[in-house]
Amino acid sequence: MIFRRLLLALMAAATFATAAAVCVVALAFALYALVEPRLGRAGAAGVVAATTAALTILAGLLMAWAAHRRRLRAPSTRVGGLVERALAFLQQRPIVSASAAAAAGLMAARNPRYLGEALRAFFEGKPGSR
Repeated sequence: MIFRRLLLALMAAATFATAAAVCVVALAFALYALVEPRLGRAGAAGVVAATTAALTILAGLLMAWAAHRRRLRAPSTRVGGLVERALAFLQQRPIVSASAAAAAGLMAARNPRYLGEALRAFFEGKPGSR
C-alpha cells in the first residue's frame, strides 16, 4: 500500500516535470518566433538564451531568499521521534541526504539482497515480534 502510493507520487511528479519542460520549450520557441523577424536567427537565439539565464538567476535568488527566511525562523525546541528528527535532518542538509541516498542506491544495485533485507525489516517491524 505504501509502496504503491510512493510509486504513484513519483509518477505524478515525473508527469508534472515533463509537462513543465514541454511548456518551457514551447515558450522559448514562441519567444524565438516573436523576435526572429526583427533580429534574425542569431539575435533571436541570443534573446532566448538571455531570457533563460535571467529567469534562472531570478529563480536562484528567490530560492536563496526563501532559504534565508527559513533559517531566520527560530528552530523548535521540541524533541520528536526518530522519524521527525530524520525529516528535520533531511530538510537541513539536502546535499548530504542526496549523497546518502545515492550511496544507498549504488549499494542496493550492487547487492539487491541488502535492499530486500532492509525493506523486509522495515515492513515486518521488530525482529523479536516474529
